[in-house]
Amino acid sequence: MKFALSLALLLLLPALGPAAESRRGWEKSVVRIEVSRNAYDYYQPWIRRSETVDKTGVVVGKNQILTTAEKLSDHTLIRVQAGGRGAWANATVVWVDYYANLAVLTTAATDFWSGLKPVTIQTKPSFKKDGLQILRWREGKLESRQAEFTQFAVRKGQLSDINQAFLEASSEIQGAGAGEPVVSGSRLVGLVIEQSGRNCKIIPGAFLRMIVTAHADTQAPRLGYFHFYWQPAENTASLANLNLPGAPRGVLVIEVAPRLDGLPNVLQPRDIILQIDKFEIDMQGDYLDPDFGLLMLENLATRNRWAGDDVTMKIWRAGQIHEIIYRLPRYDFTNSLVPAGVFDQPADYLITGGLVFQPLTVPYLQRWGSERARNALFRLNYYREDEATKDRPSLVILSQVLPDRFNIGYQEYRGLVVAKINGQTVNDLSAVQQALKNPEGGFHIIDFAPNETVQRLVIAAGDSERAATARILENFGISAAAQITPTN
Repeated sequence: MKFALSLALLLLLPALGPAAESRRGWEKSVVRIEVSRNAYDYYQPWIRRSETVDKTGVVVGKNQILTTAEKLSDHTLIRVQAGGRGAWANATVVWVDYYANLAVLTTAATDFWSGLKPVTIQTKPSFKKDGLQILRWREGKLESRQAEFTQFAVRKGQLSDINQAFLEASSEIQGAGAGEPVVSGSRLVGLVIEQSGRNCKIIPGAFLRMIVTAHADTQAPRLGYFHFYWQPAENTASLANLNLPGAPRGVLVIEVAPRLDGLPNVLQPRDIILQIDKFEIDMQGDYLDPDFGLLMLENLATRNRWAGDDVTMKIWRAGQIHEIIYRLPRYDFTNSLVPAGVFDQPADYLITGGLVFQPLTVPYLQRWGSERARNALFRLNYYREDEATKDRPSLVILSQVLPDRFNIGYQEYRGLVVAKINGQTVNDLSAVQQALKNPEGGFHIIDFAPNETVQRLVIAAGDSERAATARILENFGISAAAQITPTN
């Protein structure tokens, strides 16, 4: 009887097709994750709602589940499930790296780990181009969808502005981007972080291994980045003007921002970067990566490199070749004038007399979705390209005016960058709060940044302001006039 059953299974396997073959054994490594979290509405920052998010993880070590960091912030409960059905186990975060968009979870429930098997992360892209599969649990079954390799390309991260190499593949899977493992045979090739149409953006195995290893060895390793701006050296007239001999090559440095770590800049505008870490830079700004082929030079800041590492560059300056050492600055969300991410903290705001002040952040801009490209907030996106400086580390905006008889005439104002309040420069909500304590002649005088459609707004200060604030909070059901997270 057993022989007959085994024979029947053997005969059945080919009929199950390549999808069934590709997911064999992965049932013991792919894990379903459920995250309950607080989510904030950055248009109405006083509103907090609960949401539940499904994610996928994969076992990569002893009692370790690797997944993406997206949607893990502000979590209230994390549960994991093995085998796609059955009991859930409460889980905790071992570490989360929002800059790399990766995290490792674990659970103290010993029964959960029974039968689970860690996978091997493939760090070299030696897979067959048509041999990729994307896996996830759906309705108790392990779904396997074929993916076709498209290219390796350098893109900005999902949660940060760090440029790094991603694997791009085309697949008929729908709704992916929650950490689904991409596999080739018995090896983990990457994790899906985004899907647009059929195109899937995937963190490759080499980056997964680098981040996982670093977090196992050190405390909070931080990624670095190139803080200078460059342009392709395709303009032969410019190269001739700089007397670069030979064939056109390298990239032209056009701007070098002051370093926030206080170190001197070793690069100058009009330098031509010819080599980075002994990789030749072509006139498009690409280098030949031994693993991924032609990639943009920005990837060399994260290719087995960390903040504080020294990078060797060969440059052309003032008619001579120089070899310089460039120390990688540490990437931080606060390096940008408009931070790309705000995690594990409530949305900040301050309300007075119906005027709502908020920090300008990417989550605020994302709240508007594609609408921001068609409305007045479109101009706020230009600030995303600016670096933070000691004089201007961040921006505060008047995001909206909650209508009341106290602020009649101002109710249409929104999305205005605030420069000063009562003569004091304001860069954050703490400065706004302090400036509001010093009205001028019984009024608050709010000056906006140059080129705003409105340059100044004046409202009464004192008892009428406080009465209006209390009335507005009650009318709009807002529990507190301010939420300001202390800065470190």
